[in-house]
Amino acid sequence: MSTQFLRDTVYNERGKNMATAMVIGAQWGDEGKGKIVDYLAAKADVVVRSQGGNNAGHTVVTGGKVYPLRLMPSGIMYENTICVVGTGVVIDPKSFIEEMRSLEEKGVKTHHLQISTRAQVVFPYHIRQDEAEEAMKGSRKIGTTKNGIGPCYADKINRIGIRICDLMDKEVFAEKLKYNLEYKNRVLEKLYGVEGFDYEKMLKDYLEYAEILRPFVQDTNYNVDKFIKEGKNVLFEGAQASMLDCDNGTYPYVTSSHPTAGGACIGAGIGPHNMKNIFGVVKAYSTRVGEGPFPTELHDETGDYIRNLAHEFGTVTGRPRRIGWLDARAVRYAAQLNTFDYLAITRLDIFDQMDEIKICVGYEYEGKEIKEYPADLNFLSKLKPIYKTFEGWKEKISDIREYDKLPQKAKEYVEAIAEITGVKIGIVSVGPTREETIVVKDVFKK
Repeated sequence: MSTQFLRDTVYNERGKNMATAMVIGAQWGDEGKGKIVDYLAAKADVVVRSQGGNNAGHTVVTGGKVYPLRLMPSGIMYENTICVVGTGVVIDPKSFIEEMRSLEEKGVKTHHLQISTRAQVVFPYHIRQDEAEEAMKGSRKIGTTKNGIGPCYADKINRIGIRICDLMDKEVFAEKLKYNLEYKNRVLEKLYGVEGFDYEKMLKDYLEYAEILRPFVQDTNYNVDKFIKEGKNVLFEGAQASMLDCDNGTYPYVTSSHPTAGGACIGAGIGPHNMKNIFGVVKAYSTRVGEGPFPTELHDETGDYIRNLAHEFGTVTGRPRRIGWLDARAVRYAAQLNTFDYLAITRLDIFDQMDEIKICVGYEYEGKEIKEYPADLNFLSKLKPIYKTFEGWKEKISDIREYDKLPQKAKEYVEAIAEITGVKIGIVSVGPTREETIVVKDVFKK
């Protein structure tokens, strides 16, 4: 029996009963991923959050209630769905526990959570360092949420990070925290000129957090692989979005992890052959927060109208989001990075009463069309968007549940996005609630 035959047999068996899906932001975040994950999670057995920290808020609206989620997988709303906080996530235990308790007070159970032994831990010194670094950068600031996410990921790469498995071992944790805090206090006091932290108090606080989290801590890399092999419906949830990827996004105005399909594999601890049905979530217009170039940004009444109607303010920070026409050229680049199978278009209803709508279909510089998405931000900021204009449909669409019943002009707009990006439509969201959803492609069967 040949080695090739054995290898093919293994892969065929692996994919035979596999039902996985992935939800990835295709813009700069805030696309409505939480709602799409929440909707798909109704048929999922497992939902896996693979990267980011409590800087990445999702909002789920159901039963007339709004649930702002920060570290929790969006599948938390379903009591029988296993919710995994994966290896690539950075966890602030205090914030995580507060979020758990807040959900439980609202009647949402959290007993079905699993936390990776390999996830990194955020400490108060990360937060203080984040704040101090942003202050020192002045006009060159990145626009972080100041939750310590970047410094925590930096410690991970510098190999001085403390993981959840370390936190679970009192002696190991005490030794690692002592070394780190002595080092961090010197940096905070000497370099940044801010106060350091008391070791005994931090040790006591975090050992208390450890006991609260201990029942949820598992080897999720092993578990997720097992769930897939068992043929369960496994949904992978990304935080932030592709254009904020630290390698392929608008660097340095990016996040500190990989909010892409490849990053989800790493952050969940599984191989790429396990990933099927990759959804790129695209808001019907563009937004971004913080600094960085934004070719289609609107600085006029139209931008203000969209922001206020859609309530485009940060889930975590409350700060106003920058608004622009849909940059389909950037979405096409995200599709290239992620190999999207389907698009999930959100917030389409925001355009219900607009006379005309524009899509950026490309860029030009000094009269010449630019084919690639440039890495040079100075050059990117000089590009002129090439727009295509569409007539508005001027009617309410939030009650529609079948794609064919959408107004013709709405379908023309949606189908133009698919044509420009080269990705088929899978879901169209026509309102904020779970029910206000049109499913074109059903990937999970129950």
